[in-house]
Order: sequence, then structure tokens, then C-alpha cells
Amino acid sequence: MKLKDNVILNHKEIQHKIKRIAFQVYETNVDEKEVIIAGIGENGHVLAKKLKTILEKISDIKPVLCKVTIDKKNPLEPISTSLKSEDYANKSVVLVDDVLNSGTTLIYSVKHFLDVPLKQFKTAVLVNRNHKKYPVKADFKGISLSTSLHEHVQVDLKGKMHQVVLE
Repeated sequence: MKLKDNVILNHKEIQHKIKRIAFQVYETNVDEKEVIIAGIGENGHVLAKKLKTILEKISDIKPVLCKVTIDKKNPLEPISTSLKSEDYANKSVVLVDDVLNSGTTLIYSVKHFLDVPLKQFKTAVLVNRNHKKYPVKADFKGISLSTSLHEHVQVDLKGKMHQVVLE
């Protein structure tokens, strides 16, 4: 993706937002020994990896990475995770995605985790849009945007220079 005039967050700003979210996760879980960082899809998983790396640097908490696989076009299809449910049962879980748009992906992913007793459950997104179809919110967010329904937020986390673009 080439750099465009409508960049919302540049690489440095994204790094700062992720670090701030990591500190919020730490503050919320300061008494925990282990926290499950569950990233949705490709970009959510990349963000989860970055959060895990920062948490390891700033705290004694052991962050455990989990990949959440969901069919975003058909969220009623079974959702799978890279961890077994007993691996996150009775633990603190942070569900991570790149953009909270309509809330569909996040709410169905939340539903999947609620089949198991959890100690605490929080959500984190890099970009929070204000067009939710479902009553779901992000506990930790990098940036909140009010955009039109026709605009699209593209998060590029590939390569060395990351960016968030409004298309």
C-alpha cells in the first residue's frame, strides 16, 4: 500500500497507540500472572503479537498469544482458536482486532469466549468507528473515528512501515 494523503495514523503513531493499549492492559491485569491476548483474523493477530511483545517488556505478566479464526462474511460459522478452551478458562482474556466497525466480528468472537468461565474479559482495537450494529464496545482503543458509512478504514500492518488510511 502506498502512502496516501488520507493517512489517519502513521507508523510512529500506531506504535504509540499500541504501547498505550499495552499499558492499559497491564493496569487492568496488574495482579494477574498470565493474560490471554487473543487476536482476531490476520490484523488482529498481528496487533496481539505487538501487544504481547510490549507487555513482556513492561510487566511481569506472562502474555499468552491466541489466534481467533472467524469467517467475517459469515460469522455464524464455527469460530476456532489456536488455544483449547481449557487453556483460557478462568483466566483474563483480551480480545484484539484492528478495526471495530459494525461490531459483528467482535460480538461473535466475544460470544465464542463466553462459552467458558473467564476471570475477566476485555476488548482492544486500534481503530474504533462509530457505526455499530451491535451493542459492543472496545475497552481499550487507539483512536475513535466518526466517519460516513461509505468510508472504509484500511489498516496496513505488513512490512516495516505501518499505517491506517481512510478510503
